Amino acid sequence: MDLELAGKRALVTGGSRGIGLAVARALAAEGADVALLARDKAALEAARDSVAAASGRRVIAVSADTGDDRSVREAVDAVAGELGGADILVNAAARPNTGAPGGIDEFDAGEFSEQVNVKVLGYLRCIRAVVPLMRASGWGRIVNVSGLAARTTGAITGTIRNVAVSALTKNLADELGKDGINVTVVHPGVTVTEQSPEILALRAARAGVSVTEIERRLGAAVGIGRLVTAEEVAAVVVFLASPKSVAINGDAIAVGGGTKGPLYY
Repeated sequence: MDLELAGKRALVTGGSRGIGLAVARALAAEGADVALLARDKAALEAARDSVAAASGRRVIAVSADTGDDRSVREAVDAVAGELGGADILVNAAARPNTGAPGGIDEFDAGEFSEQVNVKVLGYLRCIRAVVPLMRASGWGRIVNVSGLAARTTGAITGTIRNVAVSALTKNLADELGKDGINVTVVHPGVTVTEQSPEILALRAARAGVSVTEIERRLGAAVGIGRLVTAEEVAAVVVFLASPKSVAINGDAIAVGGGTKGPLYY
C-alpha cells in the first residue's frame, strides 16, 4: 500500500530515541522529510545521521525543550524555515515509564507537575505552534503518543497524564477536523526500545526477581504473548500520519499487543 507520504514534512518530538526515533525512521522510509526534536543535542545529531543514511531523505535535528514555550516556538520556526512547513506532527517527547509504584504514598507533586508539563502541556505547545502551518496548506496529521496507563490504575501520575493526552486529542480533533487536520492518540504498553535493558533491570530489582522473570510476566499479560517493539508501534503511527487514515479522527488506538481481560468498544 502506498501511504502517500512521499514529500510530506514531519516533525517528531522525542525523536532521538525510543518510539520517537522508530517513528522518524519509518516516516523517512516512506519518503517523508523529517525534523527530529529533542533536548540531547549529541543524541539528536546521531539520530539524524542514522535516519538520513538509511532513507536518503532530508533529515534535520532541532534541539529544544517541549517543556518551555519559547523553545517550542523557536524550534517550529526553525523547522518551517528548513523544510518550508510541516504536514505531520508526532508528539513522543516524555520521560520514560520505569514501572515504579505510583500510589498516594509515593505521589510526588513536583514529579507530577514535571510529567504533565512535558507530556501534556508539551504536546499542546507543539500542536499550537504547528497548526498554523497545517492550516495554511489545508491538510495535516497529528499523532500523540500516550500509553496504556490511561486505562489502568496503580500509577496516579501515569494514569492522569495519559488520560489528559487522550482528552487533549479528542478536543483538538473535533476543532481541527474541518481544517483537514486529523488528530489521533496511540497507547503503547511496555515497549521494547534501546532503554529496555535498564528499565527491565529496575523492575526486576524492585520485584526481587530476575530480568527473565519480569520479561515472562510482562509477555504473559499481552495477547500476542510478547512485548511489542518500537518499530511495531511506529508502523501504526505512520499509517495514522498518512492520508490513508482520514476515517480515524479523535480516537485512541491501543498498540500494546492486546491487553488480556478488559473489553473496549
